[in-house]
Amino acid sequence: MVCLTNNYGVYHKAFFPEAGGRDYELPPTLRPLAEHREDFTVFSNLDHGLTGGHACVPTFLNGIRPDMAASFPEGNISVDQKAAEFVGAATRYPSMTLKVKENNQVSFTRTGVQVPAVDVTGMYRRLFLEDTAESRREERLRHERHTSILDVVLDRAKAVNRDLGRQDQEKFAEYLDSVRSLEKKIEQQQPWLDRPKPTTEMAEPRPAQQTADEMKIMMELIALAIETDSTRVLTLASGFANGDFGLQGGYHGFSHHGERPDHTAALQLIEGNQIAQMAHLIGLLKAKADPINGGTLFDHTMILFGCGMATGTHSCRNLPLVLAGGGFKLGEHRIFPEDKPERVKACNLLLSMLQNFGVEADRFGTSTGTLTGLEWA
Repeated sequence: MVCLTNNYGVYHKAFFPEAGGRDYELPPTLRPLAEHREDFTVFSNLDHGLTGGHACVPTFLNGIRPDMAASFPEGNISVDQKAAEFVGAATRYPSMTLKVKENNQVSFTRTGVQVPAVDVTGMYRRLFLEDTAESRREERLRHERHTSILDVVLDRAKAVNRDLGRQDQEKFAEYLDSVRSLEKKIEQQQPWLDRPKPTTEMAEPRPAQQTADEMKIMMELIALAIETDSTRVLTLASGFANGDFGLQGGYHGFSHHGERPDHTAALQLIEGNQIAQMAHLIGLLKAKADPINGGTLFDHTMILFGCGMATGTHSCRNLPLVLAGGGFKLGEHRIFPEDKPERVKACNLLLSMLQNFGVEADRFGTSTGTLTGLEWA
């Protein structure tokens, strides 16, 4: 599962096709995906039914603003972290949260903690740089220390719990669940301390001055992470550096375009590059055989592009969403009902992705079911 995002939405007029079905004309922003046309679907009129502008950026992968999390059984856990819980210790890293020229604001644990992101250098080092014997000793001691602390916490919790009222006991039970979850994660990661990391001929990269160059490196690292089975869940947030494509200004400023031609042209360059990098990743995965499952790595990978805020004008209606990869019937522009009460939740798509990943769940976030029409006949 690979999720790609930015923090400002997209320029809708260059992103969404005019016609639905399979014979639509590719709009400018999506044209880099032309050679993969049969392997992705564009969705119109899916969103989370939220308002709040930038406050909705963190809702891309969960449909829940952080201030609403307490009202939901799993809080505002994001779909990537839900998938990571399912992976557990099967890979060295249950998930990898990444960034290029912009912080990642969309990955959250079930306790509401925003997962920190790493850049291309940090990712490379996690994938391929072996820890020293000293750092492994320190990590092992840290695991032992954390386990010891958690033992004390759980022991004292039993005494505290007896003196609480029913409502407080329920809240305290949620806290204990998060403690046990942390304990489980520590136990799962211990066996990986002494296992060697994979090797690569790729030299250690540095963040590039141009976003397009850095994004290309990141896509290559994502492909390597999947190929080496170092992780099966990756989430990347990308931005824009002043000077990219010869443009002077910031992404946020361009996103408040007011239909000014210079601003909308800038957005098409920035967002077209994001889609071009998605196309590059698809090409890399199609070129790699999957030795375990057969076919190619792409055949067994989902790639979702989208945003929690639909446009830089702070609209959260009609999120830009593109799904590529294996396991789904794709190759079209799906137009869903625009008006209530027929509108469909974007979390239905996220739930479909979770189920395709192997997670046994009948609900996620604000979903009302899975997204129909994605299943092979």
